[in-house]
Amino acid sequence: MSVTDAIQQAIADIEAKHDVRVLFAAESGSRAWGFASPDSDYDVRFIYVHRPDWYIGIGEPRDVIEAMLPGDLDLSGWDLRKTLRLFQRCNLALNEWLGSPIVYSERGDLAQRLRVLLPSAFRAPAGYHHYLSMAQGVFNDHLAHDPVRLKKVFYVLRPLLACRWIAASGTQPPTEFDRLVAADWVRADERDMIARLLAAKADASEAHHTPLDAATRIWFEQEVIAAQAAAAKIRSTSSLEAATLDQLLRDSLRACWD
Repeated sequence: MSVTDAIQQAIADIEAKHDVRVLFAAESGSRAWGFASPDSDYDVRFIYVHRPDWYIGIGEPRDVIEAMLPGDLDLSGWDLRKTLRLFQRCNLALNEWLGSPIVYSERGDLAQRLRVLLPSAFRAPAGYHHYLSMAQGVFNDHLAHDPVRLKKVFYVLRPLLACRWIAASGTQPPTEFDRLVAADWVRADERDMIARLLAAKADASEAHHTPLDAATRIWFEQEVIAAQAAAAKIRSTSSLEAATLDQLLRDSLRACWD
């Protein structure tokens, strides 16, 4: 059985076991970003909906489903109501799922409607600080001294480029790393540096360690400082109303269970 077949079967099993409908399932993390190691896990993230009666009551039942399966398959999903609440608050992980180039399942029009709404839901300051905090934390913990894991280099590089994207466009950065690299505000010499890092990572395992070139480390240090300085200039244009997401919840319930 192929990995895709195993994921499709896992989704069907989750639907049967929990009496839900999976509306969207996609790859997340390094495989979705485009720089997975040969031994990277499969991180499948999905959105599901219960039957209507599940949403009626005074309690707050568990709204997450998780499954760890053989073959390095990690599945984790959010209930639709939880998903829409997080979407309204500009959850960056969810936004990246919706932009994933590897989609395993898409039932109905939920995911596409969320993609259409994303520009009005995106909060640039929250997104910028999310990516900046990620870059700072990983750099301080993993790149400040040799040797470094090549995987961690990209866990700093990608959020730094995402910060540039937000500063330049005020929009959600793309999930795919190559689109971040291809942006007009990335210089040719930076693309050359990134290409060398990608070539080194291509055959490296998740745990591979290597010295980091001095000039590359200096670039990272300067880029973090520049991103910090630009943070105060980021402004939000979010205009999404809760009523729009309320309607989306109702529409999804009707489409699945009527």
